[in-house]
Amino acid sequence: MSLTTLVTKEAPDFTAQAVLPDNSFAELTLSKYRGKYVVLFFYPLDFTFVCPSEILAFDKRVEDFKAKNCEVIGVSVDSRFTHLAWKNTSVENGGIGNVQYPLVEDLDKSIARSYGILLNESVALRGLFLIDTKGVIRHSVINDLPLGRSVGEALRMLDALQFVETHGGEVCPANWQEGEESMKASTEGVAEYLKKKHGK
Repeated sequence: MSLTTLVTKEAPDFTAQAVLPDNSFAELTLSKYRGKYVVLFFYPLDFTFVCPSEILAFDKRVEDFKAKNCEVIGVSVDSRFTHLAWKNTSVENGGIGNVQYPLVEDLDKSIARSYGILLNESVALRGLFLIDTKGVIRHSVINDLPLGRSVGEALRMLDALQFVETHGGEVCPANWQEGEESMKASTEGVAEYLKKKHGK
């Protein structure tokens, strides 16, 4: 079985109808977000189970993403009308309320297909793609349907990407958090970091 990744490649572009934060419908084109970072995440279906917990978790942190010049965009194979109906359903009744980022319709499943996450020609797996300001995918994670993602980890990866972009020759080691020590991308740098963190 051949496994390919989109990381390091240009994000597949698309233009599709979306429900915007003000509940209006509009065409959304991914490439128009150049100059910003984008967290593009796919979820299987509206009015389901794990999905609302993820959508609300992203909504709770959407201003944290925006503060880092990053836009959040959600996609599923539902129509924009179903997205709107779900937004118009209160959280207490299993809805998502008025989340403040676009939800894109992918009725023909072409977007999920282009990102390699369409399951059995039916719904999208829980794919998340971190796209840089030039439109290149720098990180991705794909979960099976019952496994919810960590919004905190998505923010951590955004921080790491922005750090390495602004600190040439440095890399972010395992579990790195914003403000922590990085590692020089050299044999000496690795030895120095490991001695500090794991030496006796």
